[in-house]
Amino acid sequence: MAQAMRPNTAGGLFATDGKPHPLQDTLLAVTLVLGITAFVTAMFHNLHLLSSWTGLMGILTGAYGQWISETTRERFGLILGLGASAIGFFLGMAHGGLFGGLF
Repeated sequence: MAQAMRPNTAGGLFATDGKPHPLQDTLLAVTLVLGITAFVTAMFHNLHLLSSWTGLMGILTGAYGQWISETTRERFGLILGLGASAIGFFLGMAHGGLFGGLF
């Protein structure tokens, strides 16, 4: 029962293995910001360029982050960002697409 008394000495919020993961944490933050931006701007029809491009970038950064992620917490946050990016991307594509109105 001694293991129940040990304090949790994990390094950071997203590093459950006790090691730093600066690249993975950066990709997580970028994916979440892009996902939130794409999701919010997708609710406005005339912001389809912003929502589709940020959604596409969020999907790409989230996919790369999933590929190199090492902990479950990183993967969980990346999935949230990927989902928001995908919704923003698809709604942006439905409202006019990546180049809609430019040509």
